[in-house]
Amino acid sequence: MHIGAITILVPDYDAGLDFFVGKLGFELVEDRPQGEGKRFVVVAAAGSVETRLRLAKATKPDQVAAIGRQAGGRVLLFLESDDFDRDHAAFKAAGVVFLEEPRVTDFGKVALFSDPFGGKWELVGQFSR
Repeated sequence: MHIGAITILVPDYDAGLDFFVGKLGFELVEDRPQGEGKRFVVVAAAGSVETRLRLAKATKPDQVAAIGRQAGGRVLLFLESDDFDRDHAAFKAAGVVFLEEPRVTDFGKVALFSDPFGGKWELVGQFSR
């Protein structure tokens, strides 16, 4: 088994695509209308074959309140990189907001960043094993 998709609440589908595809370089897997302004939007990190993100437009007050807070203020997702320095530089050039400078841990380089909706992410570059 594996996790196929994780739902990320966004205020607007296009704003979500602008960040995930436009800034992080994710691939658009699917963007299909579902009627009444709803869309089925799925993105995945470049090269990812299993885990995908389903971008869901928040429409109810409790959903809107949860945007960017889906992990209760903690890091929601960890984006593993095969070349930390390359990806960190590309993200910064694309306007991704990092909340700290890269740091070295016992498992590799890491840097905390946020999406434009308030969600926290960690870019992780693992040491060779």
